[in-house]
Amino acid sequence: MLKGALAASVTPLRANGGDLDADAFGPLLDFYVGSGLDGILALGTAGEGILLSVEERRRVADLFLQAADKRLQVAVHCGAQTTVDTVTLAAHAAEVGADAVVVIGPPYFKLDEKAQYGHFLAAATACAPLPFYVYEFAATTGYAVAPTVLERLRDEGANVVGLKVSDTPWERFSEYLLPGFDVFVGPEALIAEGLANGAIGAVSALASAFPTEVAAVVSSPSAEGAARLGELRAFVERFPRQAALKRILALRGLSVTEDVRAPLRSLTVEERTELDAWAGDVLSAG
Repeated sequence: MLKGALAASVTPLRANGGDLDADAFGPLLDFYVGSGLDGILALGTAGEGILLSVEERRRVADLFLQAADKRLQVAVHCGAQTTVDTVTLAAHAAEVGADAVVVIGPPYFKLDEKAQYGHFLAAATACAPLPFYVYEFAATTGYAVAPTVLERLRDEGANVVGLKVSDTPWERFSEYLLPGFDVFVGPEALIAEGLANGAIGAVSALASAFPTEVAAVVSSPSAEGAARLGELRAFVERFPRQAALKRILALRGLSVTEDVRAPLRSLTVEERTELDAWAGDVLSAG
């Protein structure tokens, strides 16, 4: 079972995002191990998973698990456009020793409750008995996972144990604090409130570049700490997110380039200059 503070990790790429940067995974995981995190989520939104091929995603899962070497929990996001690909990825994650599988609903088509249930149950069955978590993020998928679907999955899927919820504002997030689910907070500004109301941890994109800061707020939640994380996240969101997070890691001395998979884009010269100045101030102050 997952617990604590997890970084929704970036995926190291090179060649303008065309290839995996296999040599960068080890140093990145060493950095996370030393930062106070409990684990990572591989291949989520920050990790560009949906843009990689099935074979690339299998390789990335392998690289993260090898680099973690059981020092951190490694959850693998296996959500894909089709149920077949999702099942394939979930089964592979279980085979190679992941600690959990996380699946977002397929984007583009607005699935009704019957389709949602069938898709998630197939994915959970493929990785059983590995713990399975639904990733709820309506702004990304284009629809919300119905709480009634989640309750049915909880009752009928033996390994369906939790949720990562990235919906905002609080009123939408709190709908998913359902009995019998381990809930992880996605929006950093909601970490303190979420933990106070029954969530058990956070899976944070910001933690991929600011792991110590996020881990500290999960360990000792406060409204002030969560608000500060919200401010950091809001500034990062002024730029192409994945490239910005990678750039901050590079400024920390990590061998991670800002290369991203198209149609995502890297930073412009002007954006890089602004981000570097801000990040320099934040990192020196920290």
